[in-house]
Amino acid sequence: MQLNFSEQGSGHAVILMHGMFGSLSNLGNLARHLATHYRVISVDLRNHGDSPHDPSMDIPSMANDVVELMDELGLSEASLVGHSLGGKIAMQVALNHPERVARLVVADISPVAYKPRQDAALDALIELSSATILGRADADTLMAKHVSDSQTRAFLLKNLSRNLEGNYSLKLNMQAIVANYGSTLVAAPEGLPYQGPSLFLKGETSAYIQTKHQPIIDQLFPNSAIRIIAGVGHWLHAEKPDEFNANIAEFINRP
Repeated sequence: MQLNFSEQGSGHAVILMHGMFGSLSNLGNLARHLATHYRVISVDLRNHGDSPHDPSMDIPSMANDVVELMDELGLSEASLVGHSLGGKIAMQVALNHPERVARLVVADISPVAYKPRQDAALDALIELSSATILGRADADTLMAKHVSDSQTRAFLLKNLSRNLEGNYSLKLNMQAIVANYGSTLVAAPEGLPYQGPSLFLKGETSAYIQTKHQPIIDQLFPNSAIRIIAGVGHWLHAEKPDEFNANIAEFINRP
């Protein structure tokens, strides 16, 4: 699959992968920070942003999309940075194609299978996908029935685009996301251990990386370190962007 992407800067390639319900703009602050020294490639994952839609949506397929993009760009290797779902995909690329991954950064996700759970954001997006939306204010009102936090709603509303009829619709392929949300998308990345340098960044108040996950992280990523960003949750890149950016830049810049 030919993913939509943007790039900036030059030098060693760094590929950035957003999380569920996101797009390539989500890690834009990090992209601009790294572009002063690196060639930064930001991608829209399949069924997100301006990338193609496909009913198949599992971690191995989405990892293959990234490898295909690397082939298209003539990249023999790159450093990978992924947040949440993007972190799972980055891990899968490293496990399947270690020779293509110079360094790996995983933001607030572990290489484990998570239990399916009710998600207010998913509920809100499902309702939006079947509604006639005349403006962003209408969409925000609908979403507020499910999601009380205004910042989360603002993040989700970035998926809206104006269609030919002048109404708004979601760029997300909600049919594929709903079909796979509680199965393939919560599955764990699998493969032989990746021996390259890896950094796991955890939001202090987030439960996505837990002490009980340490053994599997050590097993699959033996040359890894975990750093905790204090006072933030799962959206660590948005809550403390300077600290998030500095940790990643320092790690990629190591000899």
